[in-house]
Amino acid sequence: MTTATDTLAERIRAQFGDMVEQCVIAHGEVTLTVAVANLLTVCKALHDESLFKFEELIDLCAVDYSEYGKEAGGNTADQSPRFAVVYHLLSVSLNQRLRLKAFVADGVMPRAPSVCEIWNCANWYEREAFDLFGIVFEGHPDLRRLLTDYGFIGHPFRKDFPLIGNVEMRFDPEKKRVVYEPVSIEPRILVPRVIRHDNRYEHPKEKPREKR
Repeated sequence: MTTATDTLAERIRAQFGDMVEQCVIAHGEVTLTVAVANLLTVCKALHDESLFKFEELIDLCAVDYSEYGKEAGGNTADQSPRFAVVYHLLSVSLNQRLRLKAFVADGVMPRAPSVCEIWNCANWYEREAFDLFGIVFEGHPDLRRLLTDYGFIGHPFRKDFPLIGNVEMRFDPEKKRVVYEPVSIEPRILVPRVIRHDNRYEHPKEKPREKR
């Protein structure tokens, strides 16, 4: 039986043709992947066309894929591009949702076009993604940090960002202002130790404990 989700996926493939890099259904929702060069064209059609009517951008985030698959023992050395921008869209009038994904070119400052003119609420979402991942949204009206301080160095949601940060901040009573200095603490990794008291973890030569 064809569901509303299947119908949406079919309409997307028919509407955008070669601009669709991938269109899959997972967990009851359609995920559409397009090239960043086609992002504005696709977004405008998703917002304006009567078959889609995605009036609301309910979330925008970025993903760093540099560590993707390592937990399962996979080889991520060839993972490219490293970053993706993900848009979560909602059509209230048609009661349908869509996840839109666009991978951005690698580099010190990866870039994607701003969608603020299509969904005004993207303003702060894009500022957040710029702050935390370092993705530059070209055409954004006021792209600056949102969550970290103006003098913050780096982008803390990148997988290679040091846990202790790059600088530390303190108030200097002589200069009467906040100053930034190199981090003074030593980096360390804490591995939790789990102690279990049952016979699966006892030495084979040890006798089981007597119950009292």
